[in-house]
Amino acid sequence: MPKKKTALTIEERLQQALVPAEEQPYEVPENWVWVRLGSLLKEIKNGTTIKQDKSGNGFSVTRIESLQNQTIDLMRVGTILETEKIKETDWYKSGDITLSHINSIEHVGKTALITDAMLPLVHGMNLLRLRFFEIYTPDLFQLYSQTYQYKNEIRSRINMAVNQVSINQKQLSSLEIPLPPLSEQQRIVERIEELFAKLDEAKERLQEAAESFAVRKAAILHKAFTGELTKQWRRENGVRDESWEEKTISEICSSLKYGTSKKSSDDGEVVVLRMGNLQNGEIDWSNLSYTSDEEDIKKYLLKSGDVLFNRTNSPELVGKTSIYRGEMPAIYAGYLIKLDYEKNIVVGDYLNYYLNSSKAKEYYMQVKTDGVSQSNINAKKIGEFEIPLPTLSEQHEIVRLINDLLARERSAQQAAEQALASIDLMKKSILARAFRGELGTNKASEESALELLRSLKFQP
Repeated sequence: MPKKKTALTIEERLQQALVPAEEQPYEVPENWVWVRLGSLLKEIKNGTTIKQDKSGNGFSVTRIESLQNQTIDLMRVGTILETEKIKETDWYKSGDITLSHINSIEHVGKTALITDAMLPLVHGMNLLRLRFFEIYTPDLFQLYSQTYQYKNEIRSRINMAVNQVSINQKQLSSLEIPLPPLSEQQRIVERIEELFAKLDEAKERLQEAAESFAVRKAAILHKAFTGELTKQWRRENGVRDESWEEKTISEICSSLKYGTSKKSSDDGEVVVLRMGNLQNGEIDWSNLSYTSDEEDIKKYLLKSGDVLFNRTNSPELVGKTSIYRGEMPAIYAGYLIKLDYEKNIVVGDYLNYYLNSSKAKEYYMQVKTDGVSQSNINAKKIGEFEIPLPTLSEQHEIVRLINDLLARERSAQQAAEQALASIDLMKKSILARAFRGELGTNKASEESALELLRSLKFQP
């Protein structure tokens, strides 16, 4: 007969729960301990396999895609119509953690804390439900799951497959977790939430500043093309307000010329600019195509200062223009039109800026013709568009002022974006310090977390 296994003593169970010193990721305060995640869990459970649909009827049930940004997106849950099949053990409780254990490598291990506002909610398949003993605060684990240490430990345990990875219950239960005293757990959560709230407030303001660049640019262009921007300049230079006149594109351009209809390739002698290369009024020199067709190169070769108009694109992008500055030899594709403007009437940069103004975009929306997935503006409609024209010297001044103002705005936008990136780094730093006991909240006089483990008595 096989020898009957002897039941482990409480001390032996305690030693199983503790992480040996040589396996501890880093030092923590003396009244903290490193434990295996499994020792803190009442249960770790797979979700129900009851058939789901997206009808919106029945009870809501979590799916892999429900877990978004460390929470449950209730717009992405499924529903269970056969409600009679739902077991009592299938329901989430407030304080449960749901964890993605089958997913792509960048998403496996992501978690969400279940709150009262999400209930009633059924625990669905391909997500693990973690339910903690009272000695551990679920909110703390939710924060720990956002740390580099946690993510690194998850990835060190995953099972690889062709299109996705997974981590099983046993592997997850072996995860190392720093366990502070119970009161310290709550203080850490409160301190992190306080610091994150301040950072989120700053982040919101910075995002508004970064995202409002387009609005500020539109305001600058409006002032430029209504004469407000150069009002002082006209007074100083004795130029009358009445010097401005309206001219159509046809009046200021000798021709509106469509680009080549021939196909480009991945290599060749000369770049073929396509609609995707027109970005923010300039030429984007990434993702290029080429040609060696001598006839096309001779016929469509661009000159520095040429303005290109995107005649065919999605409805919101049709009508974009960019100015070619001679960076490298290039011709242009058939979805683009080159505006051969008269340089003794209009400055190329002035024309380019005006064709990207809100006034011009309003016109494009009115005259475009819509296809299945794209809109089109033909040369005739472009030619009928009127633009305000001051003297050439004032046009140059307007371009100079626009360039200067937009450079300042771009600088402010870049500073905001850099500050946004630093906020994310600050959050990571706060989390790293929090789980090392470095937020100034730990009280060394408090009873060791080891006593929390002893209080469980490790009953089977």
